[in-house]
Order: sequence, then C-alpha cells, then structure tokens
Amino acid sequence: MREKPILVIMAAGMGSRYGGLKQIDPVGPSGEAIIDYSLYDARRAGFETVVFIIKHEIEEPFKAAVGARALQAGFEVRYAYQQLDCLPEGFTVPDGRVKPWGTAHAILTAEQAIGSAPFAVINADDYYGPQGFKLVYDYLSSPADGDRYAWSMVGFLLGNTVSANGSVSRGVCVTDENSNLVSVTERTCIEPYDGGIHYTEDGGANWTDLPADTVVSMNLWGFTPGYVAEAKAGFVAFLKENLPVNPLKCEYYLPSVVTAALQRGDADVHVLTSPDKWHGITYREDKPELVAALRRMSEDGLYPKDKLFG
Repeated sequence: MREKPILVIMAAGMGSRYGGLKQIDPVGPSGEAIIDYSLYDARRAGFETVVFIIKHEIEEPFKAAVGARALQAGFEVRYAYQQLDCLPEGFTVPDGRVKPWGTAHAILTAEQAIGSAPFAVINADDYYGPQGFKLVYDYLSSPADGDRYAWSMVGFLLGNTVSANGSVSRGVCVTDENSNLVSVTERTCIEPYDGGIHYTEDGGANWTDLPADTVVSMNLWGFTPGYVAEAKAGFVAFLKENLPVNPLKCEYYLPSVVTAALQRGDADVHVLTSPDKWHGITYREDKPELVAALRRMSEDGLYPKDKLFG
C-alpha cells in the first residue's frame, strides 16, 4: 500500500525583505499566523504528517509557536534544518555567504524526514486556500510513478499574486492541452504597472509584459520521493557552474529541478488549478490587505470565528 502523503513546509527564510519572523506574525482575527491557516487547511484535506524545514537560529521560537500548534492540530511533526554548510563533499561555504542555497536545497536537507513518502511542498509564509491542499493531497494519493515521475503543481493566476508594494519572484508556467507542465521559469522581478504586469531581468533597463491570467507557481508542489534524488543529482552541477560566477547569492531553485526532469522526458507534472486567491506578505505594506481578507473569510464561515486549534 502506498504511504500517505506528507506536507513539507519551507520555513528557513526569515523574511529578509519584510523583516522579522513572519511565519509567526499574527494576521488572523484571533491572532493566527499565515502558517496556521496552511496547517488547518492541510489537516482537513487529509495530511497527517508535517515536516518543517527551518534554521537552528529560529528553532526555539518556531517550535514553541508553530510546532506546538501543529501538534494541537493533530499532526505528527518532524523537523529538518537548512544550514549553509549542508553541502556535497568537496564544497565549502564561500567567505561572506549568508544567503540560503535556495528552495531545492531546502528539500535536500529534509531527505531523511521525508523518507519514502509522496509529499507536498509549500512556503511557510504564503496563504494558499483550502482547495489547493485538497487537490494536491488527492493527486498524491493516486497511483505512484510509472515509467516517468508523476508529479503535480497547484497553479495560481499571476494577477492574483502580485504585490502593489514592490517586485515579486514567480515561477512562470507553460502548460499543454492536457494541463501538463511544459516549462517553469523563475522571473525574479515582476511588478504591476498602470498598463498591466511586467518583469525585468536587467535591473529595469528592459521590461516584458505578462498577461494577468498567466499560470504561476507559488511553490505548492506534489512530488514522489524521486524528486529528492533528482535534486541531489543536480546540486553538484549547479554548484560547479554557479559558485565561480555568483558565490554569495546564487540559489538552487526548486522549479529548476522540475524543468530539468521535464526536458529529459523523465517526469509528467500535472497542473492542478485552484480557484482560491493567493495571499502573502512580501512587504510589510501587504499585511493590512491579508488581515482584512482573513477576517472576511472567517465571517463567511470558511474558518472558525474563534481560534483555529483548540
């Protein structure tokens, strides 16, 4: 019998642009954090085990706040630690490097905690809505890999994910007629403007428009254990290529591993479309909008009016 899907939450980043440990910052009507809504929605979708990827530096406050609430919600709770020095043999941390190695590296550090189970991956500081968790849980509960990896992704519309307060990074997706992913490309500087939405790759010298209904990845993925093996195989090549040119800031993005597997014909990634609006706090100024949205959702009965847990 196939193992039950588990939830992996990437929480090692402490919100460098927003400031503070935003995973624990209260935003809900009863003081809930964003991550509490993900735990609540994932638990009612069927997830029973959660793996938190954190850094040792935030371990104590994180376990006291978030970890305790996950236990309250009925989860089996595991931890993995994304540390800078978690590198393949023969590599060392470049002098002056403080930036984490990226989202694909985060998954590598959770290899033991994930084990042989299929798993969903989310960011700790994004609100995804209940439908995305249900879609990915059901997909991961279906038959396992055949000749190709059977992966999935929950997509959101770009227009529902941009911030009016600054640029954002998004994985821009191309799908085929069967809703399978053809490619995903990380655009690291996307902004809305009076005429629509555009991105730049050269510091603002040139801008390219993107339609508002472009499907983007908000890092809600569904993977089989094969993803970890693929990420591990690609990390050495990534370091060899990028350390000489960008030692302090290069990042090994989760979607780059997906793209490599797609290009080799080793994976099918089914794009599941959630009707829910995505919310997040990229910048401090984004918070009031999220607080108001969560209050409305509680008033509409999507969440309990009092505390989510207990």
